[in-house]
Amino acid sequence: MHKNKTLLINHVKEHATIYLFMVILFLTGIIFGAILVNSMNFVQKQDLFFYLERFFKQVTDNEQAAYIEIFKNSFFYHIKYLLLLFVLGLSVIGLPLVWILIFLKGLVVGFSVGFMVNQLGMNGLLLASLSIAPQNFLIIPVYIIAGSLAMIFSLTLLSKLFTNRIAQPVFQPFGRYVLLFSLLILFASIAALLETFVSNEAMQWMVRSFY
Repeated sequence: MHKNKTLLINHVKEHATIYLFMVILFLTGIIFGAILVNSMNFVQKQDLFFYLERFFKQVTDNEQAAYIEIFKNSFFYHIKYLLLLFVLGLSVIGLPLVWILIFLKGLVVGFSVGFMVNQLGMNGLLLASLSIAPQNFLIIPVYIIAGSLAMIFSLTLLSKLFTNRIAQPVFQPFGRYVLLFSLLILFASIAALLETFVSNEAMQWMVRSFY
């Protein structure tokens, strides 16, 4: 246990720059998402809010939530996103796409929260806190770690191509790569459960209080 903890600490110290880069990339996405909301004109905001209100109406009309369906949609969305990051990390040319995916994730979060606050004020902030924040407290670190691991593995392959270490096997780092992504998928399933039974219930309660 102590050995694993030491390995983890050494890993984070060795690749701290990459993890910091991914955090900054994600935060930049959030900022751009918020800017995007403010750059929308009145008609665009009204059109988008119309669809949001239709969704709220569906929430209030459905007395019983389809928990299995919500969990499946959330879980498979996270799995597809993580698998895409995993595959992109296996190729050096896929590295820029890893950066784009992390940036886009931040953009979506920033835009979603920003739009709710822009249209609903404090109620929007409360709604975002209840419906978006719970699962994102877990899934955001998962995505950032996944993007960082993909970048680390991609750079490892790159270093083997351009150094004299080409002959060294990549099975050991690849095995660690697969293991760590498997753990991230486990955490993603927990995030999907939070979204299903915490965020969804909180959102329904909040929306019904509006309407």
